[in-house]
Amino acid sequence: MSEAKGRVLLSMTSMHPKRWYDLLSADREVVLEPDGEADPNIDYAVVWKQPHGVLKKLPNLKAIFSLGAGVDHILTDPDLPDVPIVRVVADNLTQYMREYVAWRVLDHHRMGATYRSQQNECVWHEPPQPPANEVNVGIMGLGELGRAAANALLALGFSVNGWSRTQKQVEGVATFHGEDGLTPFLASTDILVVLLPLTPATRGIVNYDLLNRLRKDGPLGGPALINAGRGQLQNEADILRALQDGVLKEASLDVFEAEPLDPRSPLWSHPRVFITPHAAASSDPAHLAPLMLEQMDAFERGEPLRNLVDREAGY
Repeated sequence: MSEAKGRVLLSMTSMHPKRWYDLLSADREVVLEPDGEADPNIDYAVVWKQPHGVLKKLPNLKAIFSLGAGVDHILTDPDLPDVPIVRVVADNLTQYMREYVAWRVLDHHRMGATYRSQQNECVWHEPPQPPANEVNVGIMGLGELGRAAANALLALGFSVNGWSRTQKQVEGVATFHGEDGLTPFLASTDILVVLLPLTPATRGIVNYDLLNRLRKDGPLGGPALINAGRGQLQNEADILRALQDGVLKEASLDVFEAEPLDPRSPLWSHPRVFITPHAAASSDPAHLAPLMLEQMDAFERGEPLRNLVDREAGY
């Protein structure tokens, strides 16, 4: 291990650090706590929901690396140092999300909830099945993960819409942007896939009003919701209300306002809700740690950091 390589602080809560520590420390010196109130010997921080204030103890910090695709867990720290923040972009993370979105869209499209209910009741009945090209899947969030999901769905024959905060173009996708584009986007969407980052502007965006603007006369007999973005994007009481009122036919939820989801939540037992435990695209240390080490090495050779976060935008 070269002594010239910068030291790394590994700071995480709600994850066990051992695998990350073992992989990162194979190439660099890694510590789990700063040395005192001002540790000048740490160059990089690799974090997941780090304790607030821990990074301000690092006067020579050069960059912060997020262990997950989102960075809202970093930006909530009021004492965050003014250094670059690197978000994770990895082929396997993108592939996991592509698989999850395709799986849940196909399940809603091919009436998985209906058939599971029929199986429980020993019912032999084939409901009408529309073709994929008659079903509009709307993706909120056209970043790396959203674009990959869109391409997977296009390959399956679905019509795909996309909405983003600012204007973006994705081949084969009908794109909308901004507040003016949200209503027409929703009105043409049968299956809504939420992959937005969590920012002050998107917090709670998946509410009753938004769900009530989804296409009501589509071929599936009602719209479906898939949220694999952030739990704080959704209002779970509003989702339950929308399901009860018929505004929403079904939902697949991978993320929740508070995690783990409370065992008392009615979402667990709702017959038209499919739950996964924030598992759509889990961060795999074996894939992600080498990418972080490569970026640190490149930065020390004078190369720019990649996949930087825009603090103002929040992603």
